[in-house]
Amino acid sequence: MTSTIIAVLVALIIGGFIGYAIFRYVVTGKYKQIIDSAHKEAEVAKEKQLLEVKEKFLNKKSELEKEVQQRNQKIQANENRLKQREISLNQRQEELNRLKHDVDQNQVQIDNERKVLETKKVELERMQEQERTKLEELSGLSAEEAKNRLVESMKDKARMDAASYINEVVDQAKLDANQKAKKIVIQTIQRVATETAIENSVSVFHIDNDEVKGRIIGREGRNIRALEAATGVEIVVDDTPESIIISAFDPVRREICRLALHQLVADGRIHPARIEEVVAKVKKQLENEIIETGKRTAIDLGIHGLHPDLIRIVGKMKYRSSYGQNLLQHARETANLCSVMAAELGLNPKKAKRAGLLHDIGKVPDEESELPHALLGGKMAERCKEKPEIVNAIAAHHDEVEMQTLLAPIVQVCDAISGARPGARREIVEAYIKRLNDLEAIAMSYPGVTKTYAIQAGRELRVIVGADKMTDEESTNLSNEIAEKIQNEMTYPGQVKITVIRETRSVAFAK
Repeated sequence: MTSTIIAVLVALIIGGFIGYAIFRYVVTGKYKQIIDSAHKEAEVAKEKQLLEVKEKFLNKKSELEKEVQQRNQKIQANENRLKQREISLNQRQEELNRLKHDVDQNQVQIDNERKVLETKKVELERMQEQERTKLEELSGLSAEEAKNRLVESMKDKARMDAASYINEVVDQAKLDANQKAKKIVIQTIQRVATETAIENSVSVFHIDNDEVKGRIIGREGRNIRALEAATGVEIVVDDTPESIIISAFDPVRREICRLALHQLVADGRIHPARIEEVVAKVKKQLENEIIETGKRTAIDLGIHGLHPDLIRIVGKMKYRSSYGQNLLQHARETANLCSVMAAELGLNPKKAKRAGLLHDIGKVPDEESELPHALLGGKMAERCKEKPEIVNAIAAHHDEVEMQTLLAPIVQVCDAISGARPGARREIVEAYIKRLNDLEAIAMSYPGVTKTYAIQAGRELRVIVGADKMTDEESTNLSNEIAEKIQNEMTYPGQVKITVIRETRSVAFAK
C-alpha cells in the first residue's frame, strides 16, 4: 500500500514536470509568435507614420513654396511700382526745374520793366511839375488854391441839387405813402370781415316744462339759494314759459351755473349737497374746456408753440368781454387783420398774427394787478418765453412803452380797427363790469371773507364769511363797515344791499 502511494506520488510529480515542460514550450512558442507579430505590426505602423510625415512634409513644403512665390511676386510688384514712382518723381523734378528757370527769367524781365517804369515815372513827375509851374504863372493862382475853389463850387452845386431832389422825393413819398396806407387798411378790413356780437350779462336756460322750476327752487327756496351761493349768480324764476334767467356780469359764472343746471335737471337729484358737488365738477370741466378752446383757437389760426399758460389764457378770453365785445372774437379778428396787413407790407405774417392774438392777454390774468393790461400782457408773454418783438408789440399797443419794431404799430392799428367798427363795442358795459369788480374787491379786502358775489346788476353784494373766523356779531359789524366803505369810495345809482352769510356746517361720515 505504501509503495503504491509512493508510486502514485512519483507518477504525479513526473506528470507535473512533464506538463509544466509542455506548458512552457507552448507558452514560449505563442509568446514568440506574439512578439514577432507585434514587431511586424510595429514595422508596418512605423512605415505608415513615416509615409504620413513625408506626405505632410511635402504638402507643407509645397505651401511654403507657394507662399514664398506669392511674396516674391508682391515684392516684384512693389519694386515695379517704386520704379514707376521714381520715374514719375524724376519727371516732375525736371518739370519743376524748368518752371523755376522760367520764373527766374520772368522775374529778371519784370525787374527790368520796373526800372524802366520808375524812370518814366520820374520823367512824368518832372513834366507835370513843369506844366503846373506854367499854369500857375499864367493863372496867377497856386495849384492848392485852384483845387479848393473848384471843390467849393462843386459842393455848393451838389448841395442845391440834393436838396431839390430830396424835397421832390419826400413829397412824392408822402403822397404815395398816404395812398398806399389807406389802400392797405381798406383791403385788410374788407378781407377780414366778421360779424359783430355784443356780450350780454344774462343767459337763458331752457327747460322742458315748468314743473322743473319748483324742483330748482326747492323747499323754501333752499336749492336756488345754494346754487346762487355756489356759483355767484342771480337766478330769476318768473312766469316766462320754459325758461330760467341766469344773471351775472361774469360770463364764467353764468356758464358754470348753466352747465350745473343742465346736469342737475338731467340727473333729477336736486338738493344743496348735490348742487355743491355738481358745481365743483362743472368748474373742473370748464377749466378743461377753456384749455381745449385755447388749443383749437391756436390750431385754427395756424399758431404753433404757444406756452400752455398762454393757451389757457386764450381759452379764458371766450368768457371775457371788452366794452361788450367778446374778447376771444376780438383777439382772433385782430390776429387775422395783423396777418393780412403784415403780408401787404412785406413783413412776417405769422409773427404779426401771433402778436395780434396775444395783445389783450393782460385783460384775463390769474391774479388782479394794478398794471395797465398792455404792460401786464407784455410781462406775461415775456414770462412764457415769447420773442422780444412779440412782447414789445403786446406792451406797446396802447403806447405805455416805446415801439421797437414795425410789428407794434401794426398790432395797435389792427386793435383799433377791430374795436372801432360800428357796433363792435359798448362802453357802458365795461364801466358796469368795472363797478361790479370794485364792489367785490372792497368786500374781499376784509379778513375772514371767503367769497363775494355782486348780483342784481350791482344792487346787492353777497359776502360769504368763514363760520370759524367770525361770530354773528362780527358779521353784522362787517356788513355795516362794507356799506360805509362802498358809500365813501364808490359812485353808483340807487342803493347797494350788503348781505353777509355765515354758515355753520357739521359733517360726519357713516362707514
